[in-house]
Amino acid sequence: MDNWMCSAKEDLCRYIGQTVTIFTTSGGYSGSGFTGVLISVSDCIVRLLINAGDAPSCPLGSSCSGYRYNYNQSYGCSGNPLGAIAIIPTNSIAAFTHNAI
Repeated sequence: MDNWMCSAKEDLCRYIGQTVTIFTTSGGYSGSGFTGVLISVSDCIVRLLINAGDAPSCPLGSSCSGYRYNYNQSYGCSGNPLGAIAIIPTNSIAAFTHNAI
């Protein structure tokens, strides 16, 4: 690992739990950057929560029958319960941005 990546990893670690944008050396949509909440940083990968899942509409796990919930055949009582995580190889990171606070 070169010196740039060592210092970048240390900088990234300070922003775990905050929203960052990571730009990669790849082309297409991924080269435009990923924005999300920084979850973890390791020597090999960075994980960003780029789309949080919905909160459950039926917190007790009921079938929602007889209640005024938005029941969806595909997902049950909630919307999409899953979020989306971007896993970015650290050797593909070109730059990252964060708020200055």
